[in-house]
Amino acid sequence: MSKTQYAYEFLRSKILDGVYVPGQRIVIDQLAKELGTSTIPIREAIRNLESDGLIQYKPYSGAIVSVINETEYVEVLSVIAILEGYATSLSARHITVQNLEELQQLNKLMAEALNNFEFETISHYNRKFHAIIFEKCGNTFLIDQIGQAQQRLDRLRRSIFTIVPQRARQSIEEHDTILNLIKESAPLHEIEEVVRNHRINTLIAFQNRKAIK
Repeated sequence: MSKTQYAYEFLRSKILDGVYVPGQRIVIDQLAKELGTSTIPIREAIRNLESDGLIQYKPYSGAIVSVINETEYVEVLSVIAILEGYATSLSARHITVQNLEELQQLNKLMAEALNNFEFETISHYNRKFHAIIFEKCGNTFLIDQIGQAQQRLDRLRRSIFTIVPQRARQSIEEHDTILNLIKESAPLHEIEEVVRNHRINTLIAFQNRKAIK
């Protein structure tokens, strides 16, 4: 990996994981020192990240982390809500006892991570939780569309829980509801609605975050 690529991956990870927050100034000299390189690879990496929309230049400030494109975030998350709701309804009858045990364990790990305020870890387990379910839907096109939508969401911000940390506990509780519905062989339309609302609730929390003091 070249120095530019390494700097790019380093910065991208910090931005998407929420370590570098929107509006934060990127101090090139400090980064060069941290990564043990000259400023040239850092500047090249910043130009690439600017093309990705993750960094922008502001007069008198230089390079800063881009603010979230809220309109795009809402649009993409809305689509994911619909796609995952339908995919889960298709998957529900194919979830095995072993799958349910794994899903319950992931939800438990999410709760433990929440107790330690490890929001990136929560996001990791949350993504795995949903993937285990919707990947059983048997529709490869649908799975691909969910994957593409999620990748687009990642370009905006990888972890919703770093933005709306209070949403984590609610999400864990809603996971329990989803698992219970699957266990009980609830009507598929009910499962689809609950999963769709689960994602919509995250969207609502994101939209209302500025009102929370």
